[in-house]
Amino acid sequence: MSHELWFRTPAPDWFEALPIGNGHLGGMVFGRVADERVALNLDDVWSGDGPRTVQVADGPAVLADVRRLLLHDGNRLAATERTRALQGPLVESYQPLGDLLITSPGGGAVQDYRRSLDLRTGIAATSYTQGGARFRRESYVSTPDQVLVWTITADAPGSVNLLAALTSVHPVEPSVVDSRTIGITGRAPSDLTIEYRESPDPIRYEDGRGIGFGVALRAFAEGGTLAAGPDGLTVEGADSVTLVLSAASSFQGWSVPPARELPLPDAVRLVDAVAPDRLLQRHLDDHTALYDRAGLTLGTPVDLPTDERVRAVGARGNDPDLAGLLFAFGRYLLMASSRPGTQAANLQGIWNQDRRPMWASDWTNNINTQMNYWLADVTGLHECFDPFTDLLEGLAESGHETARILYDAPGWVSHHNADIWRATWPVGDGGDDPVWAMAATCGVWMSAHLMEHHRFHPDEAWLRERAYPILAGAAEFVLAMLVEDGDGRLQFVPSTAPEHHFLLPSGEKASVDVTSTYDLWLIRELFANLSEAETALGLASDLAARFAAAVDRLPGIGLTEDGRMLEWQTDWPPSEFDHRHQSHLYGLYPGNQIDPARTPEWAGGVRKSLELRTSGRPAGGWTSAWLIALYARLSEPQKAADVVRDYTSRLVAGSLLHRDGDIFQIDANFGLTGAIAELLIQSHTDVVRVLPALPSEWPTGSYHGLRARGGLAVDVTWQDGQITETLVRADRAGRFRIALGATAEPIEVELPAGETVRL
Repeated sequence: MSHELWFRTPAPDWFEALPIGNGHLGGMVFGRVADERVALNLDDVWSGDGPRTVQVADGPAVLADVRRLLLHDGNRLAATERTRALQGPLVESYQPLGDLLITSPGGGAVQDYRRSLDLRTGIAATSYTQGGARFRRESYVSTPDQVLVWTITADAPGSVNLLAALTSVHPVEPSVVDSRTIGITGRAPSDLTIEYRESPDPIRYEDGRGIGFGVALRAFAEGGTLAAGPDGLTVEGADSVTLVLSAASSFQGWSVPPARELPLPDAVRLVDAVAPDRLLQRHLDDHTALYDRAGLTLGTPVDLPTDERVRAVGARGNDPDLAGLLFAFGRYLLMASSRPGTQAANLQGIWNQDRRPMWASDWTNNINTQMNYWLADVTGLHECFDPFTDLLEGLAESGHETARILYDAPGWVSHHNADIWRATWPVGDGGDDPVWAMAATCGVWMSAHLMEHHRFHPDEAWLRERAYPILAGAAEFVLAMLVEDGDGRLQFVPSTAPEHHFLLPSGEKASVDVTSTYDLWLIRELFANLSEAETALGLASDLAARFAAAVDRLPGIGLTEDGRMLEWQTDWPPSEFDHRHQSHLYGLYPGNQIDPARTPEWAGGVRKSLELRTSGRPAGGWTSAWLIALYARLSEPQKAADVVRDYTSRLVAGSLLHRDGDIFQIDANFGLTGAIAELLIQSHTDVVRVLPALPSEWPTGSYHGLRARGGLAVDVTWQDGQITETLVRADRAGRFRIALGATAEPIEVELPAGETVRL
């Protein structure tokens, strides 16, 4: 099993740098010898100066117009345009924090250079020989101590000389805190225009407004001299040096403005609290305990630099161990970007170098945020799911007001985009395309993850106190949005298929219609989740009874004449037959309403739909992850393996981060790990199926610690495609149906709590 990425050269750009983090503080380590750079981020440093509310006049009247245009006039184009009146302001953007720059005086040619990231320890390292001495640098971000640590050691005494400084793309004020500590303070932009909108003055700073930040840097030197000055921390003639960096922001929560005081004292208190001789062990104890819960071995390790292995796959090479490394890398990234108490992983996790990042590096809630957490429970990282629950609680509170203002509806709503201030309205100020802005069921999809989390880790108190209120609020909103059409059916209006237009007979594009197939899957699933939650909690609410009656009156889900899943109730021609979203196939994955055995007609419709969707341009990053998961559920491992290979050859940097030109979206990394897990274990039906869709390219391997719904951990070994050992452990005693192999009949197994049982 490979746990290490390694390279023969420093990172040529930000995409090839190595990510470290603890969910709150993140760094990208370049591994440069003479002028090292660690690019810094803090998860709660965003543009903006506090929460906003949607300023829409007569939202309910606009909604009534849209419904009339759709249900009575049949004018989809006019309805699409009318929804622009429901748009509120654009979201704010996630920001870079600054840079730690470490300059080392020239000491001759660099030899035997090696740069690496050990996923198991969370340590990024650079080693090299220069001037007759062997140097080693290590970087990590500690969760227990909430600091970034950078160390350098040498095998020749007195060989370490450096200047360490702090900079930022934001206006900052440097300071000398004490004889071994420096700091900077500054503010993120108070006002910022999102990257896809033009503006003569897109980045604006106003005194006293915006989220403030403070960064502190302290040096500990063994031997030599250490001085702090306006240029930074200078060390000369040392045997080794440890730099400890901390950061704090003035963010006080999504519902209140940031504090006006700059928080450098908070950052200094963090470095004051550390015990330098315990930093590494405390970090290792925390990191390895989480990382070692699960792992995947595919084939044998390949002793080549990671970037060279990526290029080899692009030349049609087969490297199963690299697929295993990508799987492990996704788990590592979630550990580094989503921990209890932090913000949820955003579109770039916690790593961003631009003040105007692509799509604001926000939470994009029509697939991307959800995909970030596909891997959390199935790969044993259930604590990393906590920030997602926190995000949903904020969206539900904010979205309650949005539902009232826009729709005169109870419950809560969240649309396509969210930011740290928990925006929940359709964004765009009237200028964004409703094809993505008018997505009123994003919160419904997000709430489905709560029940999935409970299925993997049953916890009645958590379900009652945190999950159920969110599910109930989503259900209240959906019920209020259902209106009767002329045929006695209930329709969710307005509705879209995320980011996909349909073509009208005139050739014009529209996107808003009555209930799309995507929304039908979500509404049906929400009812099932609400009913399951109430059964687990011993409830029988009027809400669930009303929802049950409404579901019976929803339109059916049908197929086109050529056998594809309908995307809209009318068989509109799609504007893009190879569109990136597979939303109308939600019922197969991540939902569970389609199953080849139980619903073969729908499963056939999915296959036909995928034939069309994949017959054009190559898939993008997160689309590839979704395709792999869909093929896994269809028991088509070879098609899934082809997508894994294509993704690896085209869409990853040498660092294994997703890269498509100059675009980085971390959902592709996370989604790939979750989708690979779906090839190895499935539990969305009443059967736990081991190796349900194993590609022939992975004939030999093993995994440990993958999770199944019901609170089950599974370890499996296979040789030549055949299972040789299966070990299972149940969190709670119970009876399980388990199938060992893609076509095996399930066996009934009675499992005690906490004991490992060999099947």
